[in-house]
Amino acid sequence: MSVTVSTPSPREIRMVRTFAAPRERVFAALTEPALLKNWYGAKGWWLTDAEIDLRVGGAWRFVSAGPGGITMASGGVYREIAPPSRLVYTERFDDQWYAGESLVTAELTGATTLTTTLLFETREIRDHVLRSPMERGLGESYARLDTLFSERTES
Repeated sequence: MSVTVSTPSPREIRMVRTFAAPRERVFAALTEPALLKNWYGAKGWWLTDAEIDLRVGGAWRFVSAGPGGITMASGGVYREIAPPSRLVYTERFDDQWYAGESLVTAELTGATTLTTTLLFETREIRDHVLRSPMERGLGESYARLDTLFSERTES
């Protein structure tokens, strides 16, 4: 399955992907550090540190390692948490990746569709993100998540 990416407004990116797992499992995979370390990241990237204070006002921070020892870090604050259907949080990457903060809304519906909407401060920042390898990386990351779900089903 691939990720469907659209731009519903001049400052938004919307990404939609369906998983063969119940909403509770997908929500856990988005919010539990031990699970995130098993799937989060594009090919060649691995989440090395995941700190999550899963409460409204709580902070999160991820650090990933990639090819040649390069690192990428991001973090933010949770604004809304409604397991297993909705997460709203801010996201800011370290300066070398992209400047600005986005508001992320992740909604889990149906059987199980994850719709993630990123709202950026400006259209220019949104367009910068669209030109990045974000869509490819997210697709590779979600493929790893599919593998995690299938491995847990078989055991």
